[in-house]
Amino acid sequence: MPLTLPQLERHLFKAADILRGKMDASEFKEYIFGMLFLKRCSDVFDQRREAVMAQERAAGNDDIEVIKSAELKRWYGQSFYVPPSSRWQYLVNEAHNDVGGFLNRALGGLESNNSSLAEVLEHIDFSRKVGQSKIPDIKLRQLISHFSSYRLRNEDFEFPDLLGAAYEYLIGEFADSAGKKGGEFYTPRSVVRMLVRLIKPEQHHSIYDPCVGSGGMLILAKEYIDEHGGDGTRADLCGQEANGTVWSIAKMNMLLHGISSADLRNEDTLAEPQHVESGELMRFDRVLSNPPFSINWGTTDTDRNGQNVWAPRFSAERFKYGQVPLGAKKADLMFLQHMVAVLRDGGLLATVMPHGVLFRGGEERSIRAAMIKADLLEAVIGLPAGLFYGTGIPACVLVMRQRQGNHSGKPAERQGKVLFINADREYAEGRAQNHLLPEHIEKIVNTYENFAEVPGFSAIVSNATLAENDHNLNIRRYADNAPPPEPHDVRAHLLGGVPKAEVQAKAALFAAHGLDPLALFVERDAHYVDFRPELATRQTVKPAVETNAGLMAREQAVRDAFDAWWQAHSPRITALAGAPSFVGLRSELLHSFSAALEPAGVLGRFQVRGIVAGFWDDAKYEFMTLMARGAKGVVDAWRTSILTAMDDEQSKHNPLDHKLVKFLLAEFVEALANLEARKAERDSQIKAATPDKGTGEDGEEAEPSGDEPAVDEAQLKEWKRQLGALKKEIKAKEQTFAQRLNAAVDALDEAGAAALLLAILRNDMQVILERYISAQRQQVVAAFENWWDKYRVTLTDIEAKRDGAAAILKDFLRGLRYV
Repeated sequence: MPLTLPQLERHLFKAADILRGKMDASEFKEYIFGMLFLKRCSDVFDQRREAVMAQERAAGNDDIEVIKSAELKRWYGQSFYVPPSSRWQYLVNEAHNDVGGFLNRALGGLESNNSSLAEVLEHIDFSRKVGQSKIPDIKLRQLISHFSSYRLRNEDFEFPDLLGAAYEYLIGEFADSAGKKGGEFYTPRSVVRMLVRLIKPEQHHSIYDPCVGSGGMLILAKEYIDEHGGDGTRADLCGQEANGTVWSIAKMNMLLHGISSADLRNEDTLAEPQHVESGELMRFDRVLSNPPFSINWGTTDTDRNGQNVWAPRFSAERFKYGQVPLGAKKADLMFLQHMVAVLRDGGLLATVMPHGVLFRGGEERSIRAAMIKADLLEAVIGLPAGLFYGTGIPACVLVMRQRQGNHSGKPAERQGKVLFINADREYAEGRAQNHLLPEHIEKIVNTYENFAEVPGFSAIVSNATLAENDHNLNIRRYADNAPPPEPHDVRAHLLGGVPKAEVQAKAALFAAHGLDPLALFVERDAHYVDFRPELATRQTVKPAVETNAGLMAREQAVRDAFDAWWQAHSPRITALAGAPSFVGLRSELLHSFSAALEPAGVLGRFQVRGIVAGFWDDAKYEFMTLMARGAKGVVDAWRTSILTAMDDEQSKHNPLDHKLVKFLLAEFVEALANLEARKAERDSQIKAATPDKGTGEDGEEAEPSGDEPAVDEAQLKEWKRQLGALKKEIKAKEQTFAQRLNAAVDALDEAGAAALLLAILRNDMQVILERYISAQRQQVVAAFENWWDKYRVTLTDIEAKRDGAAAILKDFLRGLRYV
């Protein structure tokens, strides 16, 4: 069976567990990445070597000649030549003592025999001291044994880019566990997707990231090109990274994604830009980056002659809009100027920046003013707080376009203007950090693409207005998304009733859901309504909304539109089987789904598009498997993942919860659930019937109280017998799970697997749709519950309660003869 993505992810995470505790993630990540890269190179080399030896034998050469010929480097031009001491089997057989030394020599041999790996692996030192000691040989042997579990040839993977996908997963896991240090090499993928969509890279573009980190931005740019009909591996991908270890990770990341042509350099971008041709800075069509926030700009150190030692190359060319004071923690706009300087005429950049660059004074204000005057700034996008590792402060995205000679490079309708987008409320809360959902990205990108003013979200401001405001780019100053104050009607607070004006303000929400508010209200007078008499408590409001005929009909219309859309477009999914790519499919699904569901109401434009985008992100790797191995291959991959998880004692995933099991073994799952319910019932009966003696004051067991219900001893014994029998029955049934799953999967032909795949994917999308519908419905419920909370209890009611309480108190005091 092919190696699946969940399998490989678990495999890599377990490798990290071997070193976890000895050091933190920020320290051991390079060892895991280095080991993975070495194993992959060795396995691919072995595959090619076997093919060469077979070819030489077929040519009539004897065994000695075959082995000698297979060692020639000329055979391995399309892969890496792995010398004998770097081959995995050699390490398995020989590396028992000084294992770190063996691994270092293996990486060194691989690097020295392949010019494209020059200096890439030298940063990884398995003999380096961590704290007071080196990694013990036993731990490194465990790593070697662990990585020996799976062969990593292309033919072993469920889809071609499996290793790249797993590598990205591992980088994300390391960033998550590294906390603050994770932000040094990893930008959350939702933010990267947004940046890539803002600049829209194409195959013929040169794309550059001056702070490349682990390479995620360039990889997602490559994937964007692939999804839009190009070949991302043929794009000119360039980047620079100051940290040598992180640069190594980025290089390996590119190679494991099949990108061998990426030009990544290792040096401080501000001091020593490395992308230089014929003594001049190289220029790029697209730039995207997430530079480190507010690091020092240079240094105030001087040499023995009193001359400052900070002398960045191409300073006049790169920093012509101004410089901040040396040594100040304000290098942000220096990074930005570098990006602008390396843009081709009309080129586009999108970069993450801290909010301080928008409004800080001094030299930074002068730099802002000069760049705005040059009409470089096209958009300022405010992001939510808590998106990035290592900082909870909100950040922003600046979109800038290089000039065309002496003229603005912006489209004519955007010249002399800046679009401000305030998206700091567009997020979903996570466990450790917030996230941008697909609907948020759709809203931001669509607003930018249309250069649109959206009340409470975006605004277009002229450069002249910015100049009048001293070039202050504070987003809320121009695009204030603060919610309006909660209205309070004094008469309603005093006398009751809900103001019709407040109900009318929610008319658009109710109309979208097909709900007539008078279904829950009755007229009080010309300006107020009351809740219907049958709605006597707050608890009755929610059911009244959820069972409203108009609302239910509108929601059903959305579901019917979804069913019709799925019937029409789902065949495009199964048509991916054997296809070379899924070019155009995402766009087709997005536009057709929007056209089908938006007219039905309930959900807004960006929510509808977010459903498709979220579905695509969730199913993308399954689509890749479908293209590589057909529908049966997807089902086989699911089965493999389920059975692997069963064998993993540390796995937190219940195999019965997997979507394949729920569809393919529904009766089995239901029968097992019924047995579990009966077991729980018997267990609770036994516990209730068994008195809890507790302990007395002297620590001795207390006697059971006499008023506890007595249970017949025979009955209790029978319940315990039944409980034991149920446990045995459940265990026996669970032991047949793997056999039942294998039999059900093996019984599927390609057509049956395709039908099952579509049913499961449809359910996946239906779940996302229902989540969005429920969230929208809750907004309607919240509106009515808010009116109940505000106006249901009037001043008259409060006074009556007060008077009643006073009367009771007076009677009580009179009874005590105090009055």
